[in-house]
Amino acid sequence: MEQSVLYVGMNPYLPILLILIVGLALGLGVSGVSLFLGPKKPNTYKLEVYECGLPVTSSAENRFSIKFYLTAILFILFDIETIFMYLWSTAFDYLGWFGIVEVGIFIATLAIGYIYVLRRGALRWD
Repeated sequence: MEQSVLYVGMNPYLPILLILIVGLALGLGVSGVSLFLGPKKPNTYKLEVYECGLPVTSSAENRFSIKFYLTAILFILFDIETIFMYLWSTAFDYLGWFGIVEVGIFIATLAIGYIYVLRRGALRWD
């Protein structure tokens, strides 16, 4: 019985490599076509900084408040907590007391961190 020539020498990672090559070629090809066929009439109005349709109020070198980043980090933290709690609840019978202790430690650590953030005033929007 003969096996297919394509199947004998096929590496299991070959489809992934082909998808990456096709995706890279497609992305570069579309960008190249856009570069050559796109409009090329720059003027001062088109080169201005666009800031949500509003006139620019400050330079781009000004720093953002760290409160935006802290809010994002807290969102990710509680997102991870939700995922962990879901996984724990699905394996509750299997884990037993070990699982209860681990979740207790996890929630206590998060509660300490949340209390610390509240006391530092990271969630106040002045």
